[in-house]
Amino acid sequence: INGEPFSYKIYEMEHPDVLLWAVWALQQYAKETSRENCRQMYGNLLEEIVDYIRERRHDNLFLHENGLLYTNGTEKAVTWMNSTANGRPVIPRTGYIVEVNALWYNALRFVADMVREGGNEILADTLDAQAEITGKSFVNVFRNEYGYLFDYVDGYMMDWSVRPNMIFTVAFDYSPLDRSQKKQVLDIVTKELLTPKGLRTLSPKSGGYNPNYVGPQIQRDYAYHMGTAWPWLMGFYMEAYLRIYKVSGVSFVERYLIGMEDEMTSHCIGALPELFDGNPPFVGRGAVSFAMNTAEILRILKLLSKYNL
Repeated sequence: INGEPFSYKIYEMEHPDVLLWAVWALQQYAKETSRENCRQMYGNLLEEIVDYIRERRHDNLFLHENGLLYTNGTEKAVTWMNSTANGRPVIPRTGYIVEVNALWYNALRFVADMVREGGNEILADTLDAQAEITGKSFVNVFRNEYGYLFDYVDGYMMDWSVRPNMIFTVAFDYSPLDRSQKKQVLDIVTKELLTPKGLRTLSPKSGGYNPNYVGPQIQRDYAYHMGTAWPWLMGFYMEAYLRIYKVSGVSFVERYLIGMEDEMTSHCIGALPELFDGNPPFVGRGAVSFAMNTAEILRILKLLSKYNL
């Protein structure tokens, strides 16, 4: 602010999605303040993050010729679905991971727009050209004939499990999907993953569905991302819903939030538990208060306020 150089510390940077989520967080900061303000404060950081990835300097984020980012997740869990049993990931999400590449496309477009507004046409054009390649490959690689997105693709191995990670592609400001493709993804997530307390981490129709977070630690580890419902995912689900339905979606979102309000009067007052069982009666489990859940409910309320002026 006073012309002092900024220094940043990005924690857990070895996780391949952390830098990309950092860009998303700065994108939200730009909306809360202004793009101009965000560029002055963090413009250099945004350029550095994108360069770092484009120059293949991250240990576990490989930019392939097709414009997609490849990550090795077989030995160690590398996404938010990070439950581990016997030293191995319960869900070895590996290769091209759907939200990692949705974040990458969003980051390229956002940073391109920011640097163009700052006068750097050459870098902006370079990032937009990269985003074009990434976007085409994203649709070709992830979208299947049923209209939803593979959770991850590694060579000839495609994960057909219906999981909530595809919703980010509909929610983000910049998406490689067109409107009808977004609506198909939203419809499948609504039909198979939506519960009154959050999105299920796996569809009941998919193999291995395990909705109850109960029992000893190892039993709970196997249920953690295999059917339990997580409230924080609703921030992105509702953002996607409002993106598709606009004003006509407002009453649905408001009705949904009433169910969350009920939860805030039990256990830890004014907060939401970490997760819920994926089947009725959707009992709250895990930590009694979970910051990500509270933050995303607040973000839904903020999104709604734009429609209720």
